[in-house]
Amino acid sequence: MFVRTVYATGHPDRIDRTLDGLRVEAVGLLSPQPGYIGYGLYADRTVGKIVMSSWWASAQAERDSDQELGERRAELLAPLAGTVTTEVWEAVAVAPPGEAGPGAGFRLSRADVDPAKVDAAAESFRDRVLPVVEKMPGFVTAAMLADRTTGRLSVGAIYADQETFAASRGPTADSRAQAVAALGGTLRSLEEFEVVLLDRRKR
Repeated sequence: MFVRTVYATGHPDRIDRTLDGLRVEAVGLLSPQPGYIGYGLYADRTVGKIVMSSWWASAQAERDSDQELGERRAELLAPLAGTVTTEVWEAVAVAPPGEAGPGAGFRLSRADVDPAKVDAAAESFRDRVLPVVEKMPGFVTAAMLADRTTGRLSVGAIYADQETFAASRGPTADSRAQAVAALGGTLRSLEEFEVVLLDRRKR
């Protein structure tokens, strides 16, 4: 699977207008595209940040959909009037999809490892991290995305409500620190967002 992520920032006063447009149109635009698997929309309303992820069955499906929908995506993000960064990743480790709606929390961390260790990172996430977090109250789903060329990793996890989301911070901090140290990696960022919309198709 391949994932296109969009990281958009802008004036916080304009974020709701942008989210409203995406909430209305995004899934309807994406779902007819060949190879579509799912979509997530996450926001930090206080700072003015939006993260989107669309999931695709193949690299070709991701490329074709981007050509088809890129212009409309730019139009929908325009009210935020800030920066937009688009990246493509390989999904190297994924928990089964769950359901989450408003009130759910999304935690995103980015790390760098030696490109030769991407498979080891994915194995560690599948075999050591997921079995622990899947037992946590409120856990919905999680995934590790990778850029194999650079060794960049993006790890996201969703919890069903703010109470369980907050309770997960301590345990996941410990497991994250251990995993990064074991891989000799560097943690680049750690962010939290609210879940605005989640659409995942079972395969």
